[in-house]
Amino acid sequence: MEQSYLESTKKQFEYYKSLGDKTIVQLSLDELKHEFAEDSNSIAIIMKHIVGNMLSRWTNFLTEDGEKEWRNRDNEFEDTFQNREELIAYWNKGWDCLFNAIRPLTSENLEHIIYIRNQGHTVTEAINRQLAHYAYHIGQLVFLGKLTKGENWKSLSIPKGKSTTYNQEKFSKEKARRHFTDDL
Repeated sequence: MEQSYLESTKKQFEYYKSLGDKTIVQLSLDELKHEFAEDSNSIAIIMKHIVGNMLSRWTNFLTEDGEKEWRNRDNEFEDTFQNREELIAYWNKGWDCLFNAIRPLTSENLEHIIYIRNQGHTVTEAINRQLAHYAYHIGQLVFLGKLTKGENWKSLSIPKGKSTTYNQEKFSKEKARRHFTDDL
């Protein structure tokens, strides 16, 4: 079970990264930096916060507290990106940090206790915490992207009115054990 858990969580993280990537590619830098309301966060800000969290949580994941002294969380909510390339490079830096931390994990690591702000978590609990956190924010990112693009949005899931077609395609395949992201 532990091995399937690790493989599944890696695929889930990859899936959420892909949703972010597929949103980002549809938007200009100005659209990524657009704030819909005063005191709201742009997509660029949400991306910066996700990466700040990733760098703090996943750097030396098994041996250091997940809230690093060098993290400046408040700065994550200030737009400092000069261009699209800088923003995307930062986004990828965070994901690289995460994947470099979780890819070598084995089932023996799952009950190991790690700390986030001095609160003990098993590795399993810490992974689940971060997976839920990133899914929450990537949902925001995708929603803002969809609002921004309106009718020009390229759907990242089953488009409205296409459920029957989607299900027909899925049920036309033989039953088999596979991850839902394998066909994406």
